[in-house]
Order: sequence, then structure tokens, then C-alpha cells
Amino acid sequence: MKNQVYRNLFTIGDIGLACFKILYDKEGMAVDYKCIEANDVFYKCLGVTGPKALGRALSEINADTEALIARFKEITAEQSADFYYASITGTRYRVTATMPKSGFLVALFAGQAEADRKLTLYEEQLKVLFDVTNEGICVVDTNGCCILCNNRCLRLLGYSRPEELIGKDMNKIMHHHHFGHPDHFVNDIIDRLFVDKDRESEYEVFLRKDGTYFYAEFNSHPYYHEGELKGAVITFSDVTNRMNVEHELRESERSKSVLLENMPGMAYRCKFDPQRTMEFVSQGCYDLTGYQPESILYNRDISYNDLIKPEFRAPIWEKWNKLIGTDNKFREEYIIITASGEEKWVLEQGQIIYGDAGEIVAIEGLVIDITDQKKKQKEIEYLSYHDNLTGLYNRIYFDRAREKYDNPEYLPLSLIVGDINGLKLLNDALGHQEGDALIIRTANVLQSCCQKDHVLARTGGDEFSILMPKTDSIRANAILKRIQRACEEYNKQIRNEVFQINLALGFATKTSETEPYSKIRKIAEDYMYKRKLLERKSSHSAIISSIKSTVYARSQETEEHAERMQRLSRLVGLRLNLSEVELDELALLAALHDIGKVGIDDNILKKPGMLTAEEWIEMKKHPEIGYRIAMASPELMSIANYILCHHERWDGKGYPQGLKGKQIPLFSRIIAIIDAYDAMIENRPYRDAMSHEEALEEIRLNAGTQFDPEAARIFIEVMNEEFGRKE
Repeated sequence: MKNQVYRNLFTIGDIGLACFKILYDKEGMAVDYKCIEANDVFYKCLGVTGPKALGRALSEINADTEALIARFKEITAEQSADFYYASITGTRYRVTATMPKSGFLVALFAGQAEADRKLTLYEEQLKVLFDVTNEGICVVDTNGCCILCNNRCLRLLGYSRPEELIGKDMNKIMHHHHFGHPDHFVNDIIDRLFVDKDRESEYEVFLRKDGTYFYAEFNSHPYYHEGELKGAVITFSDVTNRMNVEHELRESERSKSVLLENMPGMAYRCKFDPQRTMEFVSQGCYDLTGYQPESILYNRDISYNDLIKPEFRAPIWEKWNKLIGTDNKFREEYIIITASGEEKWVLEQGQIIYGDAGEIVAIEGLVIDITDQKKKQKEIEYLSYHDNLTGLYNRIYFDRAREKYDNPEYLPLSLIVGDINGLKLLNDALGHQEGDALIIRTANVLQSCCQKDHVLARTGGDEFSILMPKTDSIRANAILKRIQRACEEYNKQIRNEVFQINLALGFATKTSETEPYSKIRKIAEDYMYKRKLLERKSSHSAIISSIKSTVYARSQETEEHAERMQRLSRLVGLRLNLSEVELDELALLAALHDIGKVGIDDNILKKPGMLTAEEWIEMKKHPEIGYRIAMASPELMSIANYILCHHERWDGKGYPQGLKGKQIPLFSRIIAIIDAYDAMIENRPYRDAMSHEEALEEIRLNAGTQFDPEAARIFIEVMNEEFGRKE
């Protein structure tokens, strides 16, 4: 029975399998790989027939194997390899190779599309299958001296280093009983090779270094160079426990048993009946099912069919019945319930075994645990269909769900769409980290208002969609109102309006099969955009006010500073005969020129001493941040460019653009003077405040370099008049 299972391992599935004997050079380095066993799929991979490849080195099979040999050389007893190989036929294969025993290499070739799901199964099968291969290799010259040996040869003969054998007369090491001259065993082999060529499967007694001996099965092959016999290749293995043909067969049976008992998963042979009555199961049965093999054999305690989760039993048996009369292979994934009650996903692959008369004899195959693979597959599916930031479904999943629910059986079908007001303004003001936090808070509120059959997804940067099957417009409107109330309740807990949820919502309902979904989507979005326009101004104003408050709280700027700036800017503006509209705009600039500081780190804004060069680089970003905030708010767009330019200098040495002279907007030039003056007359942690006169003198001295000279002159005049004295 085990022989039959063993033979069928090479025919199950469409994986190329091959075992190679490693050919070494005199330094013990692998140079080539002799094919000693393989299946038809492997031969197809190399584009050759079995007779052409079997027993030959890879380099002799075809010119396409050079890259394969190079990759095989990377493999050690401790290190396997997993790589892709393009064959001479143009087919790309995934190759997994390992060295289960010294001197031998096992390789698995799988088509790239099938490789990932089959590699794990066959890697372990092949490793154990060839684990029984146990040969030493010794190459001798015509004088019987060793010129090359492998590590297995050293170990079998009791040596530790190749130098102990290389150059030595092997006649003194490889003694024998059967030949006429025991002391010239190797020379006898050479002599016989001249007549008989290859000599296979002979038995002799070899001596070890320590004087002990072992029975060896050996093969000898001529070693030619340029047509001349140069020596022999002797391969041998220790067969002390295999002294006759019967014993040899028992050893082979044991080896096959080792393979079956140690491969991953459960190898089996069972009757063709609904209970899957097992006639043989490998030891992997316990690891897979939690039951000892004897518990399942012949259904002693439980049948294998009883382990299969009920909903899978009938479909599996139906699939097996469909294979009757064919040579097709069975492959199915399903769930079993183990002795501990744990559910495991397994992959079963097998085939029906027929007798000589075509009758069904048994089923043979392999069952392996793929639970971990299923978990990874689920993780990949989750990432494919979910938004990374919120954990909600993404647009891809939503569109698939829409295709499913856009059918008569789910009518009426309602849709709610929502868009976060002020997200861009928040991103520009406080950075995307705060914007992301607002998106997450909004997602949580929306989720709390949805039912299990609703599909809630983040369908855009600041956009959410809720698909509600079998939901009429009255119910949809009630859910929309519930969301609005939930946002209001949440906002009551948040004092700073910058971090409150302001969500524009719209909905629509599809009631007719002929009504296109695109029309419903447009109705819902139009509804939402109308609400967004109505709410935008008030929400933006609230956010701007909150940003101003945040700037005052985080920096050395104060509300009093802003008020003084506004008062002084009005005095200068009046002297310049600005219109009332222009005066209001200048006052707004005076109040918000430093709004960009909301995006600067607190440690820099509140630093008591002078800033470092790196900190100044960060601080100089605030005009650009302020510009983006203003551009994101309709009521501030008119002063956005003034905010950007309020740190430019008359001589072109300012920032961020390095503008010069009248390239700088007038309002920015005025604010630069007023801001500098107010800063000089205020105390700072790193200096004392200047007097009014000292500050004006500083402005006068920097007129024409830092400041617009004409604007500076007017400012000094206005300030002197304001304080009741002239320059």
C-alpha cells in the first residue's frame, strides 16, 4: 500500500519534481548536478524527454541550464533557495530547491501562476523523499589514487578533511572480499572498466580510518578525458543493514515510510465511500487533525468525513463522483474541525486509483493545512477593499457593492453622500496630521449611525458615501438627520471649532428599476453641494476665528498686538487716502498677517531665546502657510498675496520670494513697518522693549533697505503726530 502511495506522489498535481546527485570538484565545490530521478513535468520544464535527461548532468542536457546550475550552487545544507527560472521553451517557473542530505539536491518546478499555492506542499515532500539517498563519491585515477571526494565519502570512511584522502592510494582503504586481490580492489575496478564499462550495484566491505569496517553498495563508472580512460568514479553507500535482496526491499519500504510519515500534512489512502474510510494515513494526521492515525483508520473512533465541516461534505463527495472514469486530479479547499474544536482551512489534492479491470480501488492523496495562507489572503483582501486611514470600505469595494445592490430585489435603494467642510483649510493651517484626525473622527461618527446592511465607504479625500438597500426616502432622510444630530452632539464636547465636525450631507432614493444609479448619485451630490454652499461661509469663518485664537495661544503674539496693528494701519491708510474698503482690507491683513504661525512648531514659537539657523528656516515658512490658509478661504483670498509678502524687504533680501522695491505689494510694505515697530516696543524674553523714539529711529535708519522709504516717512509722521510731537 505504501509503495503505491509513494509512486503516486510523483503523479499528483502538475509540479515538476527532480532529485540530483551533486557533482563536486577536487576542492569540494559543487560544479554540476546529475539527474537521478524526475517526473514528466520536470522533463517538460527543460524541454527534453526522460531518457535524454535521466542519469545525465544538467550541463549535458542543454545549453539553457547554466543559470540553473549557478542558482543551485548557492544552496547549502542550512540554506535552501526559492527563485524564478525561464526555461528554453520560454516558460517561467518558480523553483524551490533544498539539500535534504549532503551530496543530493531536490528541486521543485512550478508554473508561476500555480507556484505560490503548491510550493509549500511539495518542498517538504521532496526533501523527505530524497532524505534516504546516502552515497559517497570518490574519483580515482588509473593508479587507484584519489583525485576527488565528497563530504559523504569522508564521513563514511571516517575522515574529516579532503586532504586526508586526496592523492592517497585507495587500494589501501577500499578493501574487499569478492575479488581475487583484496589489496588491489580499486585497480581491479579500473581493469574491469576497460572491459565492462559501468559496474553498478556491487557489494563489498570498506575499511574506516579507525580500523572498523562497513558493508558498502558501490557503483563504478569510467572517467574519460579526450577519449582516454583516466580513472573511475566510485559511488558508494553504507548498506551494513542490507545484506540481501529481501533486506534491501525492506529498507526501501522503511525509507518510503519515513517519507510518508514526515511529510507536511497527511498522506492517505482511503476507500471510495462517503465516509472516506481510511486504509492508511501518515503520522502527519495528528498534527493536522488532533487525532492519532489509529483513531481514524477504518473509522475506529471517527471517520475523516466527520472531520469535514458539514457544509463542505456534500459538495466534496459530489466532486469526487464527477471524477469517476477519468484520470483527472482532485483539488479542493475546505474546512475541517480538529479534535480540539479548532477550525482549519485545508487543501486536499488526490486522485482515484483504478484496478486492472478499471474498477475503483481507492483514493490516494495529501491533505495540508493552509490556514495561515488563508489568513494572509484575507489580509490582502482587507487592504484591497478598505481605506487605510479610517478602516472603512474604499471606493473599489463601494463600486462593487453598488453593482450588487443596483438590482430590483434591493429597491428602494437610498444613497447618502457627505463632504467635510473646511478640510483643506485645516490641512493648510495645521497640517495633514490634524486633517487626517478629523477624517477619522468623522468616519467614527458616521459608522455609529449606520446599520449592518449599510455600506459605508470613504469614496474620496473628504467624501463619504452610504449605500442603503431596501431603504425608502423617509428612512434615508431620518438617517441623515441622525448623522447631523450625532455631529452636533460630538461638537458640543469640542471647544475649539477648528477640530469640530462640519459635514455637508445629501441623499437620494432609487425607486424604479429603470432609473439609472448615476442619476440618483447626481441628485444626492447636488443636494449636498447646496448645503455645502450654505454652510461653507459660516464654517470657514468659525475655523478662521479658531485659528486666530490658536495663534495667540501658541505664539508670543497677542490679541492686543493685533488690535494695535489694526489701529496703526488705519492711521497710515487714512494718510494714504485709502478707500473704506481698502482700509478694511488693510485692517484684516493687520489682524491675520501672522496666521501662518499656526503651522509652526510650538517649541519654536515659544522659545525664550534666539532661534537657531535651523529654527529660522522653519519660522520663515509661516508666510507661505498663511498664504495657503487664506487661499482656502473665500473671505481671505483678497489678502493672501499680502500675507505671503509681509516679510519681504525693500532691498530684496527678505523672504520667501526675495521681492524688491515696488514688486512688494503696498499693503505688505505698510504691515512690515507697523509689525516691526510694534515688536520693538514690546518686551521679549531675549531683550527689553525699546522706547517709542528708539523704535522710530530704527525704522528711519532702515528706510531704503528693509523698509519702503516713502511708507516709512509717512509712518514716522503719523506716529509723531499721534504722540503729539514732530521729528
